[in-house]
Amino acid sequence: MSKPRLAEGLVGASGVSIPIGNSKESKESPGSTWPKDIIALEPVETAWDVVLKKIKELSDSVEKEGDGRGEDCRDAFMVADLGVLANRHQVFCQALPRVSPFYAVKCNSSPWMLRILAALGTSFDCASQGELEQVLALGVAPSRIIYANPCKPVSHIRCAALHGVKLLVFDSEEELIKVAQHHPGARLVLRLWTQDSGSLFPLSSKFGARLEVCEHLLKSARDLGLAVVGTSFHVGSRCQTPRNFMKAITDCRRVFEMGSRIGHDMRLLDIGGGFPGEEGSNPEFEEDFPEGSGIEIIAEPRRFYATSVCMTAINIIAKKAVLEPGGRRKLLYYLNDGHYGTFRIFSRESEPRMPIVVKELSPKLPLFPCTLFGPTCDAFDKLFLKEVQLPELDVGDWLVFPFMGAYTSVMSSTFNGFSPTSICYAVGPELRSGYPQRICTASSHIANEPCGCLRPGFGLKKHPATSDDYERHRM
Repeated sequence: MSKPRLAEGLVGASGVSIPIGNSKESKESPGSTWPKDIIALEPVETAWDVVLKKIKELSDSVEKEGDGRGEDCRDAFMVADLGVLANRHQVFCQALPRVSPFYAVKCNSSPWMLRILAALGTSFDCASQGELEQVLALGVAPSRIIYANPCKPVSHIRCAALHGVKLLVFDSEEELIKVAQHHPGARLVLRLWTQDSGSLFPLSSKFGARLEVCEHLLKSARDLGLAVVGTSFHVGSRCQTPRNFMKAITDCRRVFEMGSRIGHDMRLLDIGGGFPGEEGSNPEFEEDFPEGSGIEIIAEPRRFYATSVCMTAINIIAKKAVLEPGGRRKLLYYLNDGHYGTFRIFSRESEPRMPIVVKELSPKLPLFPCTLFGPTCDAFDKLFLKEVQLPELDVGDWLVFPFMGAYTSVMSSTFNGFSPTSICYAVGPELRSGYPQRICTASSHIANEPCGCLRPGFGLKKHPATSDDYERHRM
């Protein structure tokens, strides 16, 4: 059987063809299987090189003093390295071989990211009708989707039923009644309340049934003629307390026992997201759900996949120096991206991120307390709630923030008439040449077997892992 070309569609784990878009819109070049709007990295080139090249191009386009013909085009932009995304998928599958990843679309719903993940065999966690339709439009099989929002509008439940999406999450009796009326063939997953006080973004104040009400919910589902097939939990985004996973898994074991006694065929454990991503902190299942028990384990990774995929480059559009009481000099930088753009999520974080300054600087330059403002007229439009320490910079200078792939572009708005930050995508030769041959076509990807969707030897170029790595590439 001949290998499919990427221009004709990517072959996903379910064996379906996943279209990459209209060839006329993609503007393919002759002999190329990738559209022109994807930046092709050379063998020794990285996404960081793309950022620097684009900064130089935009800076060179600025009108020179005394020349009124030019135009300042130093708009903020993002670069997404799709090879990094594939690498994160490989790392996840190797670290948790028993767990099938259902990527949470809410984290980054970029069409290109979803296409790549679908082709790699990743399944999807959707939270709305819009996300369901976006994933289904890629040709993803309904069996590779979990509708993980426990509180759904009736119209969205009907949409899931219409398209054959059967895995639905619930945490209340009211939700059971809606499902019984509008999607009686659903396979339900009961979401448990979880201790998440050690997470930077806790979720249990909004979702999850406490252990003491689970038996009642399981009986109510049975009485309504609904099938409960498993349990789920979420320890909160950016969980800092791995033991919370262990307590949640133990609680799930108890609910499995309740469900089996009541008559449900409990076979699915959904461990949610919020993975710390630190060595030695992988969740353990063997004590409660031993291998060979017939239990399918899935997860809903989001930041683990998306964070390191993107970098954001922003430009200083204005500047002020102020003297505070005591004579302390403080700098106010006004940037062309901010809280209402790709930085909205960072107002919830306790510490600001440090940017990479794309400029030749003396190592002995003094640092000043700086407030980083976004471009809108709202005084709350700051990149971070706290000040950062930076040297004195000039209008027109560039700052680059790595690790900007999670909850950034998806939360952007057009407040005050500012356009969302543009995104360009980069792909290395490993993906361009090896993708069709190295994609898993096994229909058992989301069964109990490890996916193995990337064969050994799939050599992906390393993305600089820390700010220090980027510093070595400064202009």
